[in-house]
Amino acid sequence: MKGYIVTVYKTIKDQNILKDYAVKAKAAVEKYEGKFLVRGGEKTTTEGEDSPRTVIIEFSSYKQAKIFYSSPEYQEAHKLLDGTVERHHQIIEGI
Repeated sequence: MKGYIVTVYKTIKDQNILKDYAVKAKAAVEKYEGKFLVRGGEKTTTEGEDSPRTVIIEFSSYKQAKIFYSSPEYQEAHKLLDGTVERHHQIIEGI
């Protein structure tokens, strides 16, 4: 079964730091053979709170998504977000 990383941002304090993070995170996603399905873009909030950004990344398996998240490459990118964003981040097994 595929694995997905679903990230819903609640706040983004610094777009420039987010851009730096995105460059490093994209390289890690590519290394671990992930595929972006959603990366920002136009949206309509139909229920719940509005969020400034949503990202969904597909991996070949749930295990691969977890390996990506724990990888040194992604963790280096992730450190850039400290104090800059508030988000809900999940690794989810697909069907």
